[in-house]
Amino acid sequence: ENKVDGSGANFSVGQKQLICLARAVLHNAKVLCIDEATANVDHETDRLIQQTLRSAFRKSTVVTIAHRVQTIFDSDRVLVMSDGRVVEFDSPENLLADANSHFSQLVSHE
Repeated sequence: ENKVDGSGANFSVGQKQLICLARAVLHNAKVLCIDEATANVDHETDRLIQQTLRSAFRKSTVVTIAHRVQTIFDSDRVLVMSDGRVVEFDSPENLLADANSHFSQLVSHE
C-alpha cells in the first residue's frame, strides 16, 4: 500500500504504463493507442502485457507503435514507416514472406 503523489512521481515509468493499461481494460476501450507500452518493463511483464492485450482487446482496434518487432507479430496488419512515410502495409505473414520487405529486414536484424 503506497500513497500516490498528485503527479504520480512516486511511480516508475513501467508502473505508470501498467496503470494506464489497467484503466483501458476497466473502461473496455474500443480503440487503444499504445506507444511503446512495454519499453520500460522486464521480459516477463512484457509477455503478460502482450497476453492481456490479445485477450482483453481482441474485439477492439489497437494501434501499436513498436520498436520491438515481436510485439506486433499477432497483429492483423502492420504499417511500416520510414522517414515519416508509409512504405508498407500488409499482414505480418505477407510482409515476412517477402525477403526484400522493410518489415522482413527489420525482423532479421532484431
